[in-house]
Amino acid sequence: MSELDGRVVLVTGGGRGIGRGISELLAAHGATVAVNYRNDAEAAADTVAAIQAAGGEAKAYQASVDDIDQNAAMVDAVVADFGGIDVLVCNAGIASRGRAVVDTDPEEMMRVVATHAFGPHHLSRLALPSMRARAAERGRADIVMISSVATSHMAANGAPYNMGKAAMEALALTLAREERPHHIHVNIVAPGLVETDMGVRLSRAMTGNRELQDLRSLDAVSPFGRVCQPRDIANVVLWLCSDGAGYVTGQRIEVDGGGR
Repeated sequence: MSELDGRVVLVTGGGRGIGRGISELLAAHGATVAVNYRNDAEAAADTVAAIQAAGGEAKAYQASVDDIDQNAAMVDAVVADFGGIDVLVCNAGIASRGRAVVDTDPEEMMRVVATHAFGPHHLSRLALPSMRARAAERGRADIVMISSVATSHMAANGAPYNMGKAAMEALALTLAREERPHHIHVNIVAPGLVETDMGVRLSRAMTGNRELQDLRSLDAVSPFGRVCQPRDIANVVLWLCSDGAGYVTGQRIEVDGGGR
């Protein structure tokens, strides 16, 4: 029997980057995966196809996580298709533009914070009734919030992203206390720089190097001689949802190779 057999996992932003790594690894360990996407239907379809080709079960669902109505429709569809939700991975994210507060467009701030904080709040609220019911039947359910080491440093020129991730972490820690009586574990994974399209955008914004294209060019100055990969984050998410983390909730794990 695989670690996650019979569990239904909803991964937001599950078709690309870190989300794809999480979707594929959890599916490989027995989970049925609902792959959420906002715009890139092709990437989500590729992820679903890869999971199915490997013998797993998955389906793609379109919804922008900052849209309450779209979230509600998605959660209802996943529950109707698979009978419930056991694991919610809030991974969908967007980068801010690397500007000082004085130069930040208010619409950018609202958009970034809505994606990273309001969206996970909406989704948690909508998914929790099903998750509580599943946990009562099966003994547990899990919420994993994908945050960032940005909240440890609060670097300049990244206020919208810093604010959004900090609010996400506040939500996760609050939920951990609220949902423990219902046997729902809530934890935070905080990656450093990860080799994804978004990782490139974040790196450009934070360093001001608009010419940066290949994050592997940073391998030599990265911990363990390589830039973090989506699979590194997925491995931690898998552990948090496993029996090995059966007494773990309300925790924040940084995955950055120990920093620079």
